[in-house]
Amino acid sequence: QMQLEESGGGLVQPGVFLTHSCDASEFTVDDFSIGWYRQAPGKEREGVSCIGRTSTYYSDSVKGRFTISRDHAKNLVYLQMNSLKPEDTAVYYCATDPGLCSRVATVPMDELDAWGRGTAVTVSS
Repeated sequence: QMQLEESGGGLVQPGVFLTHSCDASEFTVDDFSIGWYRQAPGKEREGVSCIGRTSTYYSDSVKGRFTISRDHAKNLVYLQMNSLKPEDTAVYYCATDPGLCSRVATVPMDELDAWGRGTAVTVSS
């Protein structure tokens, strides 16, 4: 059974960077599309980034500030978040599903094969 676990959340000031990690159990991250979703207080959950075999995706709200990458040796997927803004405050989840990167902006996370419990980020001065 696929399992994912996020880490790296916390309370940070605006403008700093933070990196989330997504740890995959029972499968190799190189072989699957891994996406990041987030849910801000009082808002709908949204897909913000995804990494596939040969492509990446970023939503307009994070493009140019967030970078998604894989660590083959550690079987991790990272989401590096730079220039954090208060509106980035959210619970961040990683998820996987075949072909996710072409659908991450539209498919609800709870319709995917697997997702983690989330890690919370608060951006505040």
